[in-house]
Amino acid sequence: MDLNGILNKFKEEIEKIKEKELREAKKFFEEVKVRYLGRKEGIIPNLFKKIKEVPPEKRKEFGQKINLLKQEVEKTLKEYQNLLKEIEKEEKLKKEYTDITVKFKEFEAGSLHPITKTLNRIVEIFTNMGFAVADGPEIELDFYNFEALNIPKGHPAREMQDTFYITKEILPRTHTSPIQVRTMLSQKPPIQIIAPGKVYRRDSDPTHTPMFHQVEGLLIDEKVTFTDLMGILDLFLKEFFGENTKVRFRPSYFPFTEPSAEVDIGCVICNGKGCRVCKGTGWLEVLGCGMVHENVLKNANIDVNKYQGFAFGMGVERLAMLKYGIDDIRLLFENDIRFLKQFKPILA
Repeated sequence: MDLNGILNKFKEEIEKIKEKELREAKKFFEEVKVRYLGRKEGIIPNLFKKIKEVPPEKRKEFGQKINLLKQEVEKTLKEYQNLLKEIEKEEKLKKEYTDITVKFKEFEAGSLHPITKTLNRIVEIFTNMGFAVADGPEIELDFYNFEALNIPKGHPAREMQDTFYITKEILPRTHTSPIQVRTMLSQKPPIQIIAPGKVYRRDSDPTHTPMFHQVEGLLIDEKVTFTDLMGILDLFLKEFFGENTKVRFRPSYFPFTEPSAEVDIGCVICNGKGCRVCKGTGWLEVLGCGMVHENVLKNANIDVNKYQGFAFGMGVERLAMLKYGIDDIRLLFENDIRFLKQFKPILA
């Protein structure tokens, strides 16, 4: 058997690897390896099987030559395996190459979302006036969300078109007023808090979303008057929209306050001249307020003969839309970068 011929043939075959693309070269390499060293049909393993056909006196010499052939083949295969690895590494580096001399687009810093800016500004103004920030669960009990706030069973505010219900007694809160109830039940007057947070209602159109943000406020103490409420809200609105902002109070109705009022500001779009946004009136409604109803105070075990209080509530998205001149609330939640990039950090 011509073992030198087998070795030369092997080297001729494996040299063809250099002529092929990497993918084909790897495939061809494996084929050559199996052809010469494969356990079942490999050329060299079959040579070992034929040792028994060689005369006894020549078997040792023949076996040694086969071992030398095997060692040479394995050595060559190892060299070419390393060669393939180097070629693969070079190709990978070419694909991942980065030209560090190329000028990239200048870094563009992000900024807070308009809703976050608006919420932060609201909280800042009220905390500067001495209000503490209170928090509570977003999934509420019927008692805290309705009953304790003078909204008994059968009240229109409980209708399914307004409220999401998990069970008859558990629901995502429809306002942050439950935080006020929990605070009154756990803390003795005087109480002076704001309650910012997410709320949920069954509503969705250009001016409403199923989830939105509110900030509600509560102040309970001795000798609290409606005039105190008007003064605080007038100060807040002028701090938020500007010192020349016109403010007016209109009688209204809320089940948890009495008397109740809605608060308007002079239209920030047309400066009170009348436009599409204010429907020609020159005024925009921004929040609701009133003196805390006696039933609410009694439900919280507060002595109505000694303490009075006022409460107010506002939609953060509503104020953000007025501040930035946005006419569709859904734009605030779509996170379109083209939209968000328009807003300069004019709020704290």
